[in-house]
Amino acid sequence: MALLTHFLACVFGTGSWVAVNGLWVELPLLVPVLPEHWYLPSYITVVIQLANVGPLAVTLLHRLRPGALSEVPVIYAVVATGVLACLLLAFLWGYTTHVAGAPHSTAFLILTFFLALVDCTSSVTFLPFLVRLQPRYVAPFFVGEGLSGLLPALVALAQGAGVTHCANVTREANGTQVLLETRYSPARFSPLVFFLLVAAMMLACLVSFFFLTRLPAARELSQQSLFRGDVNLSPFHGSPGDELGGEDKPGSAGKAPGEADADVAAYSPARLASIYALVAWVNALTNGILPSVQSYSCLPYGNVAYHLSATLSAMANPLACTIAMFLPGRSLALLGALSITGTGFGAYNMAMAVMSPCPLLQHSAWGAALVVACWVLFTGTLSYVKVMTGVILRGRSHGALVWYGATEQLGSLLGVLLMFPLVNVYNFFRSADYCSLQCPA
Repeated sequence: MALLTHFLACVFGTGSWVAVNGLWVELPLLVPVLPEHWYLPSYITVVIQLANVGPLAVTLLHRLRPGALSEVPVIYAVVATGVLACLLLAFLWGYTTHVAGAPHSTAFLILTFFLALVDCTSSVTFLPFLVRLQPRYVAPFFVGEGLSGLLPALVALAQGAGVTHCANVTREANGTQVLLETRYSPARFSPLVFFLLVAAMMLACLVSFFFLTRLPAARELSQQSLFRGDVNLSPFHGSPGDELGGEDKPGSAGKAPGEADADVAAYSPARLASIYALVAWVNALTNGILPSVQSYSCLPYGNVAYHLSATLSAMANPLACTIAMFLPGRSLALLGALSITGTGFGAYNMAMAVMSPCPLLQHSAWGAALVVACWVLFTGTLSYVKVMTGVILRGRSHGALVWYGATEQLGSLLGVLLMFPLVNVYNFFRSADYCSLQCPA
C-alpha cells in the first residue's frame, strides 16, 4: 500500500505543470506557423501571469472563510479542465481570427489561459491536499512535479521539435553570397499528437487523484484531521504539539523511525518568514528569471549545448527530489547554503546570457560543458531546497502549505515581471544564431 501511494503521489504531481511545460517545449513547431511568430513566448508569459487570478482567489477564500473550501472538488474541477483544454488545443491550436486588423492565435491563447489557470491553481491546492497523507509522500509528489517538465521534454525530443542544422543559403543582395543559416528539421509527428499525449498525462493525474482520495489511509487521516479541526490558516501560529495537523503525532502508525521527531520543530515567526522568503527567491529564479535567458546563455555554444542543458536540467529536477526522499535535510543553515550555491550557478548562467552572442570560452568544449553543468547544478540544488521547504511547512499546518503555494506563485510572478521588460521591451539580451556567429576566437 505504501509503494502504491508513493506511485500515485508521483503521478498526481506530474499534473501540476505538465500542460504549461508542454507548451514551452512545443514552441519551435508552433512559432513558424502561428501569426505571432517569435513574439508568441511573450504573449504566453503574459497569459500565464493573468492566470494567477486562480491561486489568488483560492488563497483569499482560505483566508476570509477558513474551512469553507475543500481542495478535493477544486482539484477535480481544475484537472478535468486541464484535460479538456489539452484535447481542444490538439485540434484548435492553429485556428486564428482577425483582431484589430491583424491575425492572432485567439484559440491558442484562450486555451493557454485555461491551462495556465489549472497549473497555477495547482500550487495552492495540490500540496495542501497532501496534508491528509503522511509526510513521506511529499517528496514523491515533488518528484512528479519535476517529471512534469521532463516528460513533455522527452516527448518533444522524440518528436524532433527544435532540432536544427546549418544549411548553405544563396543570397542575391549585393552580389551572390553563400551563407550559413539555421534550419529546423521536420518533426516526426504533429502538434496534434503531442497535445493528445499531454492530455493523456493530465488524465493520468486525474485518475491517480481519484485513487488517492479513496485509499483507506487517506480517508482515516482526513477524518482525524477534520475531527481535530485542523484548519489553521496562518503559517506563523500554532503550538508545537499541533504542528503535524493531528495525524502525525510522534509514534503514530506508518511513520518511519525518527520521522516524527524531525517534523516536530517549532519555528519562530521570524524563521518562518525566512523560509517563505527562501521559497519566493528560489521560485523567482527557477520559474521566472533564469528560464527567460536559457536560450541566450546556451545557444552561443551550439544547439547541442542548448538541448543538453534543457534536457539534463529537466532530469535534475526529479533526481533532486528523489535524493530528498532518501537524504532529507531540514536544517535551515543547509538549505540556505544550498540556495546560495544554486544562486551562484544561476549567476554564471545569467552572466553568459548577458555576454551573448559572444560569451566566455565560446570556441572551447570546456565552455559548453561548463554552461551545461551550471544549468544542471542550478536546477538540482534549488529543486532540493523547494522539496525540503515543502516538507518543513507540511509539518506545521494545512494553511502553511496554502501559503507555500501562494508564495511560490508570487516569487514566480516577480521573476517574470522583472525579466519581461528586459527581454521583450528593452532587448537587453542579444540572441545568437550559431550557424552565422562572427565572434573572435
